[in-house]
Formats: sequence, structure tokens, C-alpha cells
Amino acid sequence: MTTANVTDRAGAIRALKRAKKDLTNVDKILVDGGYSGEKFAQDVKDLIDAEVEVAKRSELHSFAVMPKRWIVERSYAWLEKCRRLWKKCERKHNTSLQFVVLAFLVLLLKRS
Repeated sequence: MTTANVTDRAGAIRALKRAKKDLTNVDKILVDGGYSGEKFAQDVKDLIDAEVEVAKRSELHSFAVMPKRWIVERSYAWLEKCRRLWKKCERKHNTSLQFVVLAFLVLLLKRS
């Protein structure tokens, strides 16, 4: 979560810098079309030595199943099941971010 004056790509790079030591086993990052670009891919490669794969639509006005896009959408659907994340009720971005992390932790713990 970032403020409005930070682009999604810049926010992702910041997050990767913070979590660099925990991402040593990551080989590929799946992102949506908002993260496309050679500079972003190169920054990710330099930071954590991972490949960036963009799941985006090729034609704007026709329906087509996009490969691997369902993975991204499924993750958002899982987050929407958490009532606390439906609305922005936290004052600080860090608190909201921690609730997202907790939501995924709960999901992982239920599956193990």
C-alpha cells in the first residue's frame, strides 16, 4: 500500500527492496498489465534476480481468457472474503498492509 503520489511500479520496487532477504527462492513474479515495462523488469532482475511475467490482455474490446490472469484475480477474490479489508477503515497504510498479510496467513494456515 502506498500513497497516491507513488506509482504501482515504484511501490512494488520499494516492497521488493524491503523483502529482498525473504525472496531469495523466487524465480518468477506474475504481475498484471500495470507493471509492464523493461525498466521494471530490469529493476526486479537486479534486486532479486527474478523474471517478470505480465498477464495482460492482447485485444481490448474482445473477450478472451488470459493465461495465468486467473491466478491474480483469484488472489483478489480471497482477500475480498475478509470483511475487514472491504473498506479502508485504517488510518495508517502499514496497518492495512499487515491485515492483507494476516488474511493470506489465515488462508495458508487453513490449507495446511
